[in-house]
Amino acid sequence: MKWQGKTVGYALSGSHCTFAEVMPVIQRFVDEGANVVPIVTQTIMMTDTRFGSSEEWQRELRTITGNEIISTIVDAEPLGPSKLLDVLVIAPCTGNTTSKLANAMTDSPVLMAAKSQMRNQRPLVLAISTNDGLGLNAANIAKLLVCKNVYFVPFGQDNPIQKPNSLVAKMDLVPEACEAALLGKQLQPLLIERH
Repeated sequence: MKWQGKTVGYALSGSHCTFAEVMPVIQRFVDEGANVVPIVTQTIMMTDTRFGSSEEWQRELRTITGNEIISTIVDAEPLGPSKLLDVLVIAPCTGNTTSKLANAMTDSPVLMAAKSQMRNQRPLVLAISTNDGLGLNAANIAKLLVCKNVYFVPFGQDNPIQKPNSLVAKMDLVPEACEAALLGKQLQPLLIERH
């Protein structure tokens, strides 16, 4: 199996409309042998939306991975010293999370996990999902594009007419982007047609 013996940190930030798209990706990692450690922001633990309830998403994450969810900064902190994760992916990675990561802020379990991964010089893979990727967040994405050990899932404009600043990664490429990252490479092409 492709991911046998590997531990994948799978972090989700609050792009609730993307959760249904990423659950099969998490299942694919598990099916291919990975131990998947789910990590979430507080919004996922506390927010019900038209895309599903907090309780439903938590249940699905636990069922797919067989692991407890890391949902506090305190619980995420040991990921650094333990060097548990071979690769950490944040998918979806919101504009808020992108901005904070690019500016060294650590105020969520997801950001603490990312900080730990960067400290250990291990691959961090970002699958952006933001309405302002070509707006104010463009500068933050640019900062992260040149960071060592930070890689991106290929992304593009998802709705250039109605939401011209919006960028979303092609979530079904998350495993391939993680494979490339483990080899120290950025999956190409980085910019894709998404709409």
